[in-house]
Amino acid sequence: MRVKTAITAAAPLLAAGGAFAVHRYWPDKTPLSASPVFPRLLGAVAAAWLAYLAAAWYSARLRQRAGEIAPLWAAALVSVSVWQVLTGKTGALPMPFFPGPDRVFSVFGAPSEIKMLVEGTLHSLRLLAVGFGCGSIAGFLLGVWIGWSKQAHYWGMPVLKFFGPVPATAWIPLALVLFPTTFGASTFIIGLASLFPMIVLTASGIASVRHSHLEVARTLGANQRQLICHVAIPSALPSIFVGLFMALSASFLTLIVAEMIGVKAGLGFYITWAQNFAEYYKVFAALLVMGVFFSGLMSALFAVRTRVLRWQQGVIKW
Repeated sequence: MRVKTAITAAAPLLAAGGAFAVHRYWPDKTPLSASPVFPRLLGAVAAAWLAYLAAAWYSARLRQRAGEIAPLWAAALVSVSVWQVLTGKTGALPMPFFPGPDRVFSVFGAPSEIKMLVEGTLHSLRLLAVGFGCGSIAGFLLGVWIGWSKQAHYWGMPVLKFFGPVPATAWIPLALVLFPTTFGASTFIIGLASLFPMIVLTASGIASVRHSHLEVARTLGANQRQLICHVAIPSALPSIFVGLFMALSASFLTLIVAEMIGVKAGLGFYITWAQNFAEYYKVFAALLVMGVFFSGLMSALFAVRTRVLRWQQGVIKW
């Protein structure tokens, strides 16, 4: 058992060493990037894992966590090695469309490129925050209204069934006419992408509240506002968070499309700009930034859900 644990703990170090050996000693079919960022990154990953193991020596919780994440770290590093072999070492994936990791990570060693990526990320975050925030708030309010009021449900659901399946990006031509700036038009279509999932899931959650809970609250003297705010909405929170996840995912897709089409800033614009100059290693670098950016936002939303719905952790697994 101890041998297996030791092998698992050492797996990321072995994978990092293997990735460095492939990078350094395997002959290249395509020119190797002169930037030292990639080998230094492998060294930093190995050093970080050694530091984590040193801390885990004194903490049982960290030791357990190390056994859980070590295979993931090792698999990621092995994937990087396979990426290097398929691109720069064997040429199985042709340049310049499929650059190796040495070329992609070299972008993060150029101050001018880092500046553009940081500015693009901040612009994308601003656009996403405004569009997703407005769309999800409006969707939440309309969803509560439609889920609570039978009359609103009668008139609102046909509208949702008709316009809901229409992709938000299909409204781009109309948005460009309605709004004087591309930022306003992009905010509008991102808000639309967030709106319909929030309305549907919120209304479903509100409508599914048990009548027994409402009757007990009425017996205790609750008025309609108290029934909605203190009974219906808390009971519908699991469904509301599902709507938030779906709305955020739709917002990501709409954000990138909007930036590629009209907005002259952001990560989507950066990808289009790099593609026009056939600098595909910059495209891949922007995709990596997107992965970190979007997964970070999604993880933050997961953390909020875990905290808000901690009373359900023994009932629902996530």
